[in-house]
Amino acid sequence: MLRVAEQYAGTDTGLQRRANEDSLLARSPLFVVADGMGGAQAGEVASKIAVESFHGGLPDGSPPEEGLATHALAANARIHALSRENAEQAGMGTTLTAVYVGEQEVAIAHVGDSRAYCLRDGELLRLTDDHSLVDELIREGRLTPEEAEDHPQRSIITRALGPEETVEVDTRSFRARAGDIYLLCSDGLTSMVPEARLAEVLRLHAGARLRDIGEALIAEANNAGGRDNITVILLRLEEVGSPSEPPPGTAELDRDATVVSMPAMGVTRPSSAVLAPPPARGREDREAAAPSESRARERSSVRARRDAHRTHPARPPTAVVARRPRSPDSAPTARRRRRRGVLPALIVLAVLGVLAGGAYIAAQSVFFLGTNARGLVTMYRGLPYKLPGGIDLYSTYYVSGVGASTLSPTRRGTLLDHKWRSEKEAGSLVHSIELEELSE
Repeated sequence: MLRVAEQYAGTDTGLQRRANEDSLLARSPLFVVADGMGGAQAGEVASKIAVESFHGGLPDGSPPEEGLATHALAANARIHALSRENAEQAGMGTTLTAVYVGEQEVAIAHVGDSRAYCLRDGELLRLTDDHSLVDELIREGRLTPEEAEDHPQRSIITRALGPEETVEVDTRSFRARAGDIYLLCSDGLTSMVPEARLAEVLRLHAGARLRDIGEALIAEANNAGGRDNITVILLRLEEVGSPSEPPPGTAELDRDATVVSMPAMGVTRPSSAVLAPPPARGREDREAAAPSESRARERSSVRARRDAHRTHPARPPTAVVARRPRSPDSAPTARRRRRRGVLPALIVLAVLGVLAGGAYIAAQSVFFLGTNARGLVTMYRGLPYKLPGGIDLYSTYYVSGVGASTLSPTRRGTLLDHKWRSEKEAGSLVHSIELEELSE
């Protein structure tokens, strides 16, 4: 079974934009990037709605692709309805790239030109197709990738959430592997950093922390000009537990698999010889030797008692009674005493487990505002504390594109005080900050 071993999420306004219209969600096993369009009062609203549609996770029991598409279509309906109700938000829309990590597969839903990649065995694989004018021309053979880099209409997208009442959502699933690194990003990264350079940076830092890789990618985009907002999500997979045995016929299918369904990793099981019991001949030898060894121990014990009697006076009767073998009834009594001693310990452990579980669940309903390493206003989930050993009791829930330095000292002190808040309250404050609705 696979799980997310490490993750990173970050967004940056870039060097040429005043506001950040990107939004993201990084709540394992679900990750979402959305890049809004329509201006500061519309694009960021659209991208935020898209991300909010995934806050509840996927429906229980539904196939991941179906669940991702359902949320994407719901977001499209909300954005489109809002754009029709408000003139200042007319025509707003957003891209969407969502990834769900299952036990063996990664499911993707995609609309627009944000992207998903997988770094596997040093090779960078693009998992999504851009819904843009230049990419469609490339797929039709009417434009080369080199020509597309400088095409005057390279920023025109042909599909997004919101502009139309209905939208087609691309979904697909890929067989995942332990060690895979997945990258989700807005076009603020890919429009500034060529894929060859992306692969180089990822390979160069493959053994580093994902935070270091993410910061390096954002720096690359800014060093190249930072013309757009830059959003990056990275996740690394690991295997936990014993891999489940593939169903009959899987191996044959895997040998013919394409990149969409990649071969599963081989599993080596211990041979039956390792688990076999010792040979019977060894037991017979030990049983044959047992009588002679028993007699030798008995003779040694008799001599020891005789020597002790000569050296020391007779002990009181109570001492003799204490050394008598236990009666057959005494063994169950002793076992009952041991059980009575173990039971309270088990009860205490169970109570502690319940309390710890309750504390964890309670912590997941608490949010607070702070800043990340780049000084951006960030919404955190959990408690604003660290345990010994550097263990955080919180995780990044949402990163805004607003730098804390743009807020007045009074506002910073009021908002970034790590006060415990509900998800609704914290989210509303971040949204207000992004829309510049807060005043002195």
